[in-house]
Amino acid sequence: MNKQQLAAKIWESANKMRSKIEANEYKDYILGFIFYKFLSDKEVKYLKENDWTDEYLPQVTEKDTETVDNVRKNIGYFISYDNLFSTWIRKGSDFSAGDVTDALSAFSRLINPSHKKVFDRIFDTLQTGLAKLGETSGARTKAIRDLIYLIKDIPMDGKQDYDVLGFIYEYLISNFAANAGKKAGEFYTPHEVSLLMSKIVANHLKDRSTIKIYDPTSGSGSLLINIGKSVQQYMGNGNNIKYYAQELKENTYNLTRMNLVMRGILPDNIVTRNGDTLEQDWPYFEENDPVNTYDPLYVDAVVSNPPYSQAWNPTDKAEDPRYRRFGLAPKGKADFAFLLHDLFHLKPDGIMTIVLPHGVLFRGGEEGTIRQNLIEQNHIDAIIGLPPNIFYGTGIPTIIMVLKQKRTNTDVLIVDASKGFAKEGKNNVLRARDIKRVVDVVVHRKSVDKFSRTVSRDEIRVNDYNLNIPRYVDSSEKAESWDIYASMFGGVPESELLDLKEYWNAFPGLKESLFTADNAAYSHLMVTDLQESVMAHPSVHAFIKHYQQAFSNLAPTIAKELITKMETLNIANEEDILSSDIFKRFEGIPLIDPYKAYQILDDHWLGIAIDLEIIQTEGFAAVKQVDPNMVLKKKNNKEEEIQQGWKGHVIPFELVQKIKFKKQLSEIKSKESRISEISSELEELLNELSEEDKERDFVNEEKDAFVSKEVTKAIKAKEIEPNTMLVLQKVDSLFKEEKKINKQIKDHKASLHLLTKQTIEGLSDEEALKLVEFKWVTPLVHDLSELPSTELTEFIGKLEVLSEKYENTLTEVEQQIRDTEKSLNDLLSDLTGSDYDMQGIAELQKLLGGE
Repeated sequence: MNKQQLAAKIWESANKMRSKIEANEYKDYILGFIFYKFLSDKEVKYLKENDWTDEYLPQVTEKDTETVDNVRKNIGYFISYDNLFSTWIRKGSDFSAGDVTDALSAFSRLINPSHKKVFDRIFDTLQTGLAKLGETSGARTKAIRDLIYLIKDIPMDGKQDYDVLGFIYEYLISNFAANAGKKAGEFYTPHEVSLLMSKIVANHLKDRSTIKIYDPTSGSGSLLINIGKSVQQYMGNGNNIKYYAQELKENTYNLTRMNLVMRGILPDNIVTRNGDTLEQDWPYFEENDPVNTYDPLYVDAVVSNPPYSQAWNPTDKAEDPRYRRFGLAPKGKADFAFLLHDLFHLKPDGIMTIVLPHGVLFRGGEEGTIRQNLIEQNHIDAIIGLPPNIFYGTGIPTIIMVLKQKRTNTDVLIVDASKGFAKEGKNNVLRARDIKRVVDVVVHRKSVDKFSRTVSRDEIRVNDYNLNIPRYVDSSEKAESWDIYASMFGGVPESELLDLKEYWNAFPGLKESLFTADNAAYSHLMVTDLQESVMAHPSVHAFIKHYQQAFSNLAPTIAKELITKMETLNIANEEDILSSDIFKRFEGIPLIDPYKAYQILDDHWLGIAIDLEIIQTEGFAAVKQVDPNMVLKKKNNKEEEIQQGWKGHVIPFELVQKIKFKKQLSEIKSKESRISEISSELEELLNELSEEDKERDFVNEEKDAFVSKEVTKAIKAKEIEPNTMLVLQKVDSLFKEEKKINKQIKDHKASLHLLTKQTIEGLSDEEALKLVEFKWVTPLVHDLSELPSTELTEFIGKLEVLSEKYENTLTEVEQQIRDTEKSLNDLLSDLTGSDYDMQGIAELQKLLGGE
């Protein structure tokens, strides 16, 4: 399984196993055990790299003080053999909940003092929560055993970019957040929001060799980690990034530390604090060593997603250096208190991004004063309005605010990104193209119609420092209107044709070939087939040809970039390289949104990156590898995994069959078509039966199918009339043919399956490379080539709507109503009935305008 499949499998099982335990609590148990497995595996790896073999690992005990000291010194902690995660698995039915309790207690005792800040009490949440996994020791043991068996196959080595552990950890946290309701905000910032913030920050820091980043409300630590990963793409050396984090809730604080450690960040680069950010600020020092531990904390970047509009205590804070220059946030809303805290810890050339509720842009009182001071002292760089319902547990509108200590420009970039998202379940999600569009306008400070605008400080002053986004960026769609003249007399208003001016500019002469002008203000459509007329026009041909020429060598370019460098290229940077090339090709091409192309690239990249990770980790031989195809089957009311054939480790069987075994696939398809024909013929024969025959045993209870066994019995009994007998004989013949063909299909598929397996395993390097190209490059290039067609289809649809809008005038509709009333009146005149009937008809005729 690739990392996505493994993560999905673990989540599905974990969600079932948690039963009645709240997702917010259960996450601490499974994530805690994953972290313990990581530490155990890391120690075993260290020991094996230092001459220990499996045979001697049982001798790793606390009694061997030399080994204990050596391990603690090098990795920061020590776990004896009996307490290793792998030992728990080996114990099988001898494992008990007590093994976990003993192991966690021992871990706390054996932390290296120099790593105390990173590991001290990190398992407290797990240890105190074990009791909730079962009311009895036996129940707890079963629940824990199920958990550790669930996660035992997660690889923990993190080779190159094949960061399976980090991916699964993030995947589980996001899914627990989706199920945790309002509590989700305590520990998780949606990955897409985190990615958006990280790309903005990383671009600002891209030329630095060493970096400090800080999250004062760190949650699970994912926001910090994403910033680090994005910055590392520019720096190369991740060991030059130092991470600072503070978190109030102890269980969430433990998640922060676990997450940072598991991403391979050096313990010396992790500085974390469990405390109230607004009450317990840096400068920080330990009372027993204030001189050497004093740290005022000024960093290159601060990122945060603090709790929204939280109550706080501003008493005695007026002289606090964090707030002194700007003012105090009101007691009932700490949003600006968190913002000013972040800004205070920023270096002069630093950058910060913070998620806040929309109200901070326009609320008055103390917040209005703070906002005015921030603007006048030139700290607000950009405001990004996010889509609604994007955070788990709350649907309130939110923004990202970007601030800096020192800025050369005095304007504020305002971005309305609220319309760009996809719906996923109950929440809205930023797509790759939405993120890139925002990052591009922020990095280049671009003004884009209905999306972004740089606003001068003077304009903000005129608006009394109100930063509400709609005051500056109008992203509303034009409301549909109806032209009175066109509604009465027909024609298409020129004003509505002008709404399509970008198309008329892109296709010179097209408008004139489709519409004839009645006068300066109205035109009529003069072609009968809009689609044919548009697609046949020379300017449309030229547009398509221009696009095709721009992308003509895209396939070989991508192949050269991916196929020839697959074992050495930097996966983290490669998508940006490809997207830069694609965006350049769009220069001079109108109409088509290049961000749609970027989305296509990103959709394909998800799969390509997984394959690249496998190849770079396992070598090119992985392309020629097949794996057992394991599926879940129910047996005795229990789900168990069984093998059902094989599947390609990298190359899908379907792709190999499509390219190399077209004849065999065609034969199977032909037989499957015959099965469909037989089904239709049986349905026709069923309709030939009388209603009486349909009540007999050879037709099922629903009266919609023959029963094969009963058909055979009825034929043998010979107790039916000739016509029915003839039908049943045809049915019996079809059943026999169907059975024979189904067996042939099954045999053919099994034979083709084995042939495909042998083919993949026997591929030459050249054949394997070609198949990889077919998997990665061909579908990507095909989907990009469809963009002009998609755009033209949308355009033709708009034209059709416009031409049909005024096709029937109100005058014509009125005449049709009159004609219909007259016809109905005439029909009523021919009716006869009682005196009462005739009086009723006469009254109805009056209503219809009759005599």
